[in-house]
Amino acid sequence: MSARPAFVDALANDRAGAGTAVVLMHGLCSTPDELLSVQGTLHRLGYTVHPMSIDGYSFDSNADHQEAAPYEQWIDSIETRVNALRTTHRHVLLVGISAGASLALGAAIRCAERVDALLLMSTTLQFDGWAIPRSQWLLPLVLYTPLGRFWKYRERAPFGVKNERVRAWIERELRTRRISSAGSSVIGIGHLREHDRLMRHVRRNLGKVVCSRVLALHAREDEVASVSNLDVLARGLRCASFRSVVLGNSYHMITIDNDRQQVVRETVEFADALARSTD
Repeated sequence: MSARPAFVDALANDRAGAGTAVVLMHGLCSTPDELLSVQGTLHRLGYTVHPMSIDGYSFDSNADHQEAAPYEQWIDSIETRVNALRTTHRHVLLVGISAGASLALGAAIRCAERVDALLLMSTTLQFDGWAIPRSQWLLPLVLYTPLGRFWKYRERAPFGVKNERVRAWIERELRTRRISSAGSSVIGIGHLREHDRLMRHVRRNLGKVVCSRVLALHAREDEVASVSNLDVLARGLRCASFRSVVLGNSYHMITIDNDRQQVVRETVEFADALARSTD
């Protein structure tokens, strides 16, 4: 959707990523397309990049109905990938956006020192963005009682995107498809319940994340999860290095919005620092 960032050409021949594996985790009931800009750039720079597609978490285009698996199974899938990568790579970096950031944290809690670093985008540990309705406090009734049996969340404008051109493109996609680059048009109660359970698990256990480096990227105007989510991370994490960057011209889906080139640049610089480290 945009020209290749100029800084990539300057780094492309450096092969800084050799020996470092990057595992990408998209948002809830979505696809790896959400992180394509990051994936392509890291691959060109020599990183081993693994975009995750997880049964019961990712959108399944072959299924008429999206069935959710327990969040523990989502983490199982990532742990299996991390264990395999540890045998062939010096460093493993987990990158997640939205629910994928919560999932990356959950995997880091499980995997401990097997994960070297986390890059968290639009971290959602509490739904408190400006577009979240006041009735949000009723959500547990929907998630954990029969009242929510037939309830579904339907994606609507602004689709996590401030850029009006990109937003219109997503809207056109959703007229003819069940999925867009910003996620599924509908998310069922099962996925939402498991994501809620995952968020609660992560909030309780943030102090168990032991990887040395964490970078969090978050939009100031995120309509789903406010920048207060960065405060949750800063208070709860016990990592040696935690840094946050607040983006000024995007909503929730920062990898496809106005600040996407800054997101790619921050990602490359963070991965490069990890790849060159000796710890």
